[in-house]
Amino acid sequence: MAADRIENFEDFVKVHALLLQASGLPPSLHRQLFQKLYSETFDSGDFFQVQPCENGRQRRLVLTSEFMEKESHVFLIDHAWTFRLSDAPKQLQEVPGLAERMASLMCVDIDMDSNSEETDAVNGGSDEKDTKLDVGREISEAEEKGDGIVRWLELDELGIDDDMLLSFDLSSKFPNLLALSLCGNKLENVEIVIQEIIKFKHLRALWLNDNPLLQNCDGHMAERILQGSPSLEIYNSCFTRNFGEWALGFCADVYGKENPGYIHQNDHPLQSVTSLDLSNRCIHNLISKAFSPVEMPSLSYLNLRGNPLEQNSVSDLLKILKGFACLNALEVDIPGPLGESAVEILESLPSLSQLNGVNASKILETGKHVIDSMLQPRLPEWSPEEPLSDRVLSAMWLYLMTYRLADEEKIDETSVCYVMDELGSALRHSDEPSFRVSPFLYMPEGKLASAVSFSILWPTQNVQKGDECTRDFLFGIGEDKQRSARLTAWFHTPQNYFIHEYEKHCQKLQSKCCLSPSIKPSTDRCSISSGGHALRVYTDIPQVEEFLTRPEFLITTDPKDADIIWTSMQIDEDTRKAAGITDQQYINQFPFEACLVMKHHLAETVQKAHGSPEWFQPTYNLETHLPQLIGDYYVRKRDGLDNLWILKPWNMARTIDTTVTSDLSAIIRLMETGPKICQKYIEHPALFQGRKFDLRYIVLVRSMKPLEIFLADVFWVRLANNAYTLDKQSLFEYETHFTVMNYRGRLNHMHTPEFVRQFEQEHQVKWLNIHERIKTMIRSVFESAAVVHPEMHSPMSRAMYGLDVMLDCSFQPKLLEVTYCPDCTRACKYDTEAIFRGGEPLRAQDFFNHVFGCLFLNETAYVTKL
Repeated sequence: MAADRIENFEDFVKVHALLLQASGLPPSLHRQLFQKLYSETFDSGDFFQVQPCENGRQRRLVLTSEFMEKESHVFLIDHAWTFRLSDAPKQLQEVPGLAERMASLMCVDIDMDSNSEETDAVNGGSDEKDTKLDVGREISEAEEKGDGIVRWLELDELGIDDDMLLSFDLSSKFPNLLALSLCGNKLENVEIVIQEIIKFKHLRALWLNDNPLLQNCDGHMAERILQGSPSLEIYNSCFTRNFGEWALGFCADVYGKENPGYIHQNDHPLQSVTSLDLSNRCIHNLISKAFSPVEMPSLSYLNLRGNPLEQNSVSDLLKILKGFACLNALEVDIPGPLGESAVEILESLPSLSQLNGVNASKILETGKHVIDSMLQPRLPEWSPEEPLSDRVLSAMWLYLMTYRLADEEKIDETSVCYVMDELGSALRHSDEPSFRVSPFLYMPEGKLASAVSFSILWPTQNVQKGDECTRDFLFGIGEDKQRSARLTAWFHTPQNYFIHEYEKHCQKLQSKCCLSPSIKPSTDRCSISSGGHALRVYTDIPQVEEFLTRPEFLITTDPKDADIIWTSMQIDEDTRKAAGITDQQYINQFPFEACLVMKHHLAETVQKAHGSPEWFQPTYNLETHLPQLIGDYYVRKRDGLDNLWILKPWNMARTIDTTVTSDLSAIIRLMETGPKICQKYIEHPALFQGRKFDLRYIVLVRSMKPLEIFLADVFWVRLANNAYTLDKQSLFEYETHFTVMNYRGRLNHMHTPEFVRQFEQEHQVKWLNIHERIKTMIRSVFESAAVVHPEMHSPMSRAMYGLDVMLDCSFQPKLLEVTYCPDCTRACKYDTEAIFRGGEPLRAQDFFNHVFGCLFLNETAYVTKL
């Protein structure tokens, strides 16, 4: 209501105190912010201009006013699109103009050139007469230069074929030739080309790139040319093993078309070289007479990227580089031939002031992992036939931001995503930004119901007219939180670093071997002594209270009086003290059971025990193993493997905040909505009538030492509602890719025996064989916990866990997760029959009677010992 509107600055600060503090906005700008919010002043257009860049595929923000002092202004940035992630496709399709605006804002509303035009040379456009005229012209121009002796000849893309090459007789006409380029012609016959090339006795460089013969020949062609032309130092842009002063001079711009050099060089042409770019020259052995501090005493910049240098040891390379007294800037792959760490390289070469374009002192100070000054931005990719909505769904990960709403009682389970308006979205990233952006929730009536979300923008450095205005996409996130790896969401970071981290991770997993926990000859245990009276049970679970009807158990409302505490809450020391729980009471949980029921701990437990068992999908804790995940992603992409992943919060149930995606930027950006694991999605699951399904099993644990576990005979199939597809749009559809319908979507219950009969008939398999594999897997899961976490053992613990299992298309089981105190609504609601007990009936109302009988009375009815 208008009467409740905040009218003065003091009330504004009082209502928004926590939000102002969280935003990081300097107090000196609080009053200016209030004034602009109150008057709805959007004046950023008076100070900034959005300009296209990256050939129109990105935009940047430039200051148009003369000068802006640090912390002198605050600007309101509107939100052009606010949404929940699952609603994004629907909104783009249904909200008028939204897809068009977002496509324009994200620069995906244009159709890129297909570059499908073919040149006349490819089409055979020029005839032989024209080709000879063109060759003659090139030769004449070469002869007119310098002293009239042709030493450099470029005959590129002239349609020269094998017969023409023979007819030109180039070696007789130009015996002193040092460099010959025949790129982009029609040469096909390896023997003819070799025959003609080896006639040049002084040739230093040869380029045959983009000729058909290179597709047909093997490595012997290069070797034969080298044998016949021992002076050749560059072959198809790569250094030969004979490289020396000429090849180095070419890369240092000493030699070229205008100055090809001479056959016999008596002076020292490299003495004045200060900058040398040897990147991507396929150099295997760098150490030569020419590459030395004696020949290049003034060298200050050296680029060695993209060379294997595998014939040199790290120590030998560092030794020769130390000899260059003036060398202060180096470009090299990390990890690479100089080692795995930027810090180690700098410590070995203390004279360097820059490594890969980054200040050496900054690297040493921050301990950065990925060092690369040449990061290229990730630009959206699409095909012309893709609709705008699909383009936006791919591109939005480069632009969207998130926040979560909260009140006094709880925080939202799912994050709110938003995209800033055209001006805000034009702010590009910088490690040393000139501006800062923060979301801000304005409550003009002092209540959450009246809240309107904005972003606020203010300068953190002095800015001059014409300067690009930037922000830090990862503000407050340092290397301790994997900053360099997270930049991969927006930039093409060095792949070899992440692949190396992944390979080390794989080697570590492969070295693991699980030791079976100790098992006594007999694991039969005496039933719990009750002193002749019924065991008193305290529970906060309505189903237990209603259906635990055996006379051996008695429900009590006071936890202090109970022999057994059966609760849905996690009991820690504080809870024990508050409730008066003692060490003489049985509890339905084991110490440190988080190693099973929290997804990141489950992955760590399984990997420590078994490495990479076939029943557990590759899984990464994104808070600690993001580089390894990125490496796995790159390797799969390189090898043409599927790359669909599922992200799950550490400790959320019912698929809350769970996402399926093949977009690496999406995977990294989704870390911002809370700690997650990233697990390889089972792209080809076993299907039932075309739909996905998973299986919920109940495991009863009497003891962890010795390991004593039982599998309940009753289990459930959980079916997705929609037919399974990997269509891009379907990845946002809950009822296609998820099977838990108790809380969302339509629940279509199916009795397990009927499912098994129909599944066997549909796939021509025996469920007994599948069941045996599942039992073996479940046993392995708890063995992992027993071995890796022996501290789980407690004589006063008994527990029930839910295990969710999926089958792949080969009917191999895959563990999805382990759940503490699982929801047993279906077990208590639907009568069924035991699959492997001759169709013996299982009454739903007796489910908890059997569970408690197994755990506390040593019974084995309706359970199977594992």
